[in-house]
Amino acid sequence: MKSPVLGWLLLVAVMLVGPASPATAGQPNWPDTLTIATASPGGTYHAYGLGLAKILSDALKLPVGERVTEGPSQNIQLLESGEVQIAFVTVGAALQGWNGTGDWTNGKEFRQMRAAFPMYATPFQFIVRLSSDLQSIRQLQGKRIGIGPKGGTAGTYVPKLMTTLNVAADFAYGSWDEMAAQLEDGAIDAMVAAVGAPFPAIAGLEKTKAIRFIPLAAEDIVAVRLALPELTAVNIAPGTYPSLMQAYPTVGLYNFAVVSENLPTDMVYKIVQAVFDHHEELIVAHPAAVATIPDNFVYNTFLPYHPGASRYYASQMVPGSVQRD
Repeated sequence: MKSPVLGWLLLVAVMLVGPASPATAGQPNWPDTLTIATASPGGTYHAYGLGLAKILSDALKLPVGERVTEGPSQNIQLLESGEVQIAFVTVGAALQGWNGTGDWTNGKEFRQMRAAFPMYATPFQFIVRLSSDLQSIRQLQGKRIGIGPKGGTAGTYVPKLMTTLNVAADFAYGSWDEMAAQLEDGAIDAMVAAVGAPFPAIAGLEKTKAIRFIPLAAEDIVAVRLALPELTAVNIAPGTYPSLMQAYPTVGLYNFAVVSENLPTDMVYKIVQAVFDHHEELIVAHPAAVATIPDNFVYNTFLPYHPGASRYYASQMVPGSVQRD
């Protein structure tokens, strides 16, 4: 049963954003095309983005394309410059960009982005070859670790995570397909992917039964979360990968789709509506989209929601769906 206060907040939210009325395709104030900034091939963002582009193309009746990038930090920069209109980000990269605190920001605050909808949690996944004698994170000291594109989540966070744990390693960067090939060939000792699970590049390696997972110890999870509070404790469920017979404890970040603040309100309403109306299609694109549900909007605690997104959540009576201005 909803409390009177909650009901009042919802009423205020609806009054702030106006009555919910889905837009019809082809509004004169809409851009002719949309571009989604995702990440490198072989990653969750890429697969998710392809699925989203198809859904939005059909729903909006206009061309929606995907742009391959290095990941969240580059996506935020592309959105700020107007080169893309939709971008996938982690809450960690978004927080760095909003406040201008990440190394990649050079002190600039990136405030063009507005939250649209939650995607899924990104768990950090540490893997080695099955034949490796490496059994723990501590044993990665002095080893060569593949962490994906330099601007990606792993590329940004794994060096900080390892520094927190006092593990000095040599990091290799590249696309996830390249990282997987290098792990298989022995060019790197381990791979750390910060992506939705199951992850295509890891799933491909799983087919050869050539890898295993190294879990984070409980004390390591505590240490990492104290140093990097935007990270949260995450468990990858048994069976997510064939070799995972029990829950895999690690840390992770939540992912959100953000849009340009300049996109029309009725268009963003239609975008968010299409995502949730076609949820099953998005899951087909990537299973991580099972977490793309309205209730998970609460994992964004600082980014303002676009007025079109706020209007959608208010129309669906999502608790607390007031604008963060």
